[in-house]
Amino acid sequence: MPAPTSPLTHPLTLPCGATLRNRLAKSAMSEDLADAGNVPGERLVRLYRRWGAGGAGLLITGNVMVDRGALGEPGNVVIDDARGLEALSRWAEAAKAGGAAVWPQVNHPGRQSPRFLVKTPVAPSAVPLKLPGAVFAPPRALEASEITDLVGRFATAAAVSKRAGFDGVQIHGAHGYLVSQFLSPLTNLRDDAWGGDPERRRAFLVAIVRAMRAEVGPAFPIGVKLNSADFQRGGFDEAESMAVVAALEAEGVDLLEISGGTYERPATSGTIEATRASTIAREAFFLEYARAVRARTKMPLLLTGGFRSRAGMESALTEGPDGRGAVDVIGLARPFAQAPEIAQGLLDGSVTESEVRPRRTGFTQLDSFIEITWYTYQIHRIAEGLEPAPGVSPWWVLANMAWRTAAARMRM
Repeated sequence: MPAPTSPLTHPLTLPCGATLRNRLAKSAMSEDLADAGNVPGERLVRLYRRWGAGGAGLLITGNVMVDRGALGEPGNVVIDDARGLEALSRWAEAAKAGGAAVWPQVNHPGRQSPRFLVKTPVAPSAVPLKLPGAVFAPPRALEASEITDLVGRFATAAAVSKRAGFDGVQIHGAHGYLVSQFLSPLTNLRDDAWGGDPERRRAFLVAIVRAMRAEVGPAFPIGVKLNSADFQRGGFDEAESMAVVAALEAEGVDLLEISGGTYERPATSGTIEATRASTIAREAFFLEYARAVRARTKMPLLLTGGFRSRAGMESALTEGPDGRGAVDVIGLARPFAQAPEIAQGLLDGSVTESEVRPRRTGFTQLDSFIEITWYTYQIHRIAEGLEPAPGVSPWWVLANMAWRTAAARMRM
């Protein structure tokens, strides 16, 4: 008798009719690798060809910005018109060569754009980030006409992505970026069509979904990455998040990725959800929230954050009373930075654990920053045709990434 197949290997058909070949996704990590002019070049082509050959059913790119005047990092790819279409097509083709579907994650940083990139960022309201170091300049509030223009920019990014050969698109509505800023009562103090109550705060996201759908048609997948909560008193909470989920299902969104936190209160850095014993025991940071969402929606769910064992992933896909499970797709991000072929190993059973951790300096606050740069360093090595280097010194990573950031700023 043949061994039973893992639920990770099962295909998934999305509401629009598109099919993912299995239940593993590489979730977004900001690559910061665009060439001059904020277009994808050989490094991103090489990186995604490697990841695309690694077995995942879906690859979601890092930040692709909809306005070249509003970047989160100097090396962001930008899609605000069709000028980079040829380069985008090469990127999509390379990522798809191994059989994976690939979706760009389209985003606008809002107030989360460093002041060395944007002197006066925009936001729903003029609410500055409460972070030390004056890295981010205070934002100005968007005019209503600018908000309408931004909705059009997201739609343009989706339309160009489709022309370039991408298989779908994901709207980044989490982690304190612009869409998330509109959703939160702490950062959206407006009292017009775009704010004042939960329904109007989610109007920006709903308008983006509708505008995208009008551009790409009914058969092109549209996904959304959404916070379960932003973990700040008086902020976007689970009750409001559930209302957004219902609105997104009504709009025909094809895949909802569940996440949480903001720059001010990161949810997966070891300070909030990730440190709770119950969370560690169940692996995934937002699995309880996913269960609550599952009870209210038939929309396919992607859960990213904390999955490390094959058994835990399989359980999340099947644990429901009807065998459907709490989620439909398992998202991994950082494991792909250290093991580009991790998905294939999980699918065939040769890999049962995907735990990865960067080396530490012993200085707690510094290590929190180094953890992000360590994974980015590994991504850059893969993009240059090298193998990941998990044993590299954290001090070397800091120095190397400082040099890379300076070089990226000079290319702008």
